[in-house]
Amino acid sequence: MSGQRTLIRNIGLLLSGKLEQPILDADTVLSVDGKITQIGKAADIDESGVDTIIDANGVTLAPGLIDSHVHPVIGDYTPRQQQLHWIDSTLNGGVTTMISAGEVHLPGRPKDIIGLKALAIASQRWYENFRPSGVKVHAGAPVIEHEMVEEDFKELANAGVKLLGEVGLGGVKDGPTARKMVEWARKYGIQSTIHTGGPSIPGSGLIDKDVVLEAGTDVVGHINGGHSALPDEQITCICESCRAGLEIVHNGNERAALLTLRTSKELGCLERVILGTDGPAGSGVQPLGILRMVAMLSSLGDLPAEQAICLGTGNTARVRDLDCGIIEVGRSADFVLMDQAQHAPGATILESIQLGNLPGVGMTVIDGVIRTQRSRNTPPATRLPLIVSRPSNA
Repeated sequence: MSGQRTLIRNIGLLLSGKLEQPILDADTVLSVDGKITQIGKAADIDESGVDTIIDANGVTLAPGLIDSHVHPVIGDYTPRQQQLHWIDSTLNGGVTTMISAGEVHLPGRPKDIIGLKALAIASQRWYENFRPSGVKVHAGAPVIEHEMVEEDFKELANAGVKLLGEVGLGGVKDGPTARKMVEWARKYGIQSTIHTGGPSIPGSGLIDKDVVLEAGTDVVGHINGGHSALPDEQITCICESCRAGLEIVHNGNERAALLTLRTSKELGCLERVILGTDGPAGSGVQPLGILRMVAMLSSLGDLPAEQAICLGTGNTARVRDLDCGIIEVGRSADFVLMDQAQHAPGATILESIQLGNLPGVGMTVIDGVIRTQRSRNTPPATRLPLIVSRPSNA
């Protein structure tokens, strides 16, 4: 894709993904070789040598959504739900990047140290080498066990593993052991997440505020429960007592999600709130899970829609140290183009979302390459972007 230039023009509303400036005064974005190179007005953008031109037709362009919490297994298949192409379905919901919280749904998942390290390294490799429908799946997230030593974390990091599976899904469920292993992981550049709340599947267990705070992970996984949430006072205490990312998931308790949102706003730390689905899980696959979380938090949490979208894009990118999720020069050209759903109430797409309605996805772009057009899963958009030109081999 050397020199591949993609121009998106006639953008009606450009959402940046940044809480500090969620709306940009621009209508055109240019990317080269999958990276954003120019953002501005059409008259100021150099269109020479462009390979792909997309006429946004007045719709909204936002960063591709990020799902901070998924449990992939292999390829685009999940044995948990016996379902194929769940990642492609999620792409049709505007999600262009996924973060694994552990490949725990693999039948016969190894729990011995050699086996769990082998699984993590293999998972990292196969999603690095194969991107389902172009979606970026950051995987290879080992679930820690008591027998692990510091050298295991060094070995994992040297092999390319950058994530830990949810602390608490394996044998380690106590604060002191978790803290020691989280610090080993951090020493070697591995980011950590902890299960929060009641057991989700057989083998997991209750992880309460004391364990969460003592473990000191980088992300408080599904703070609203996956599925069962902690008591209100414990959720509030976690928000107040640490600086970790506060992950709200679709598969959790919605009331607890709103409590987390409200508390983070009161504390002035909305930038810590990130979104995931915690799927595939017992409640199924949620292709529209992130969009549904955006609409729910905006409509019931009194949060402007343009800020709610930041929770599922730029906030997650910053907490997870990703180069996508924000419309900014130098970042990945991962976009979702969407419009107000047909006949949905609201004068604008933002007003419609804040009334609790899902937008219609008209196109997704990953690394400057068109991946999907009209979504088969969202309600139909009022307007659709148009492909003006694209390379003959695309």
